[in-house]
Amino acid sequence: MKTELVILCVDDEPGVLDAVVRDLAPFESGFRVEAANSAAEARALVAGLPARHRALALVLCDHRMPDETGTDFLIALNRDAATKPARKVLLTAQAGHEDTIRALNLGGLDHYIAKPWTPEALRAVVREQLTSYVLERQLDPLPYLALLDTARLTEALGRRNPGDE
Repeated sequence: MKTELVILCVDDEPGVLDAVVRDLAPFESGFRVEAANSAAEARALVAGLPARHRALALVLCDHRMPDETGTDFLIALNRDAATKPARKVLLTAQAGHEDTIRALNLGGLDHYIAKPWTPEALRAVVREQLTSYVLERQLDPLPYLALLDTARLTEALGRRNPGDE
């Protein structure tokens, strides 16, 4: 059974969370977009992924949340072998310099997006991060050609050995 890749959006502000999910709608044909309004809810969602044949490919996480900071959540994901490969993006207006450094050094942060964002800029970052995930995990790039960085995926296809199939 093929594993479905998940984009997880975490933000405690319902309006922001709805906007992020709405901005990611173009990716829904190839990825499952999940939303959580807290780190605890996100953690429960992530724990259930393997049983549903799903893998966490990308996390877009706010920093300032009431129960746990986004930085601490990303650090926890980075310490778990099952979620370490996921691309991690901090989407926030609140993270200070020290929190951002912690996210980079301990949380495996791949990108930082400042709020407010534009839908086009968010989609460009998500496209780039998901392309990197597919390539790093050596997944078949064909199902993602129309959604992700076609040039990078096509280049990867060209480097494949005929015996790899």
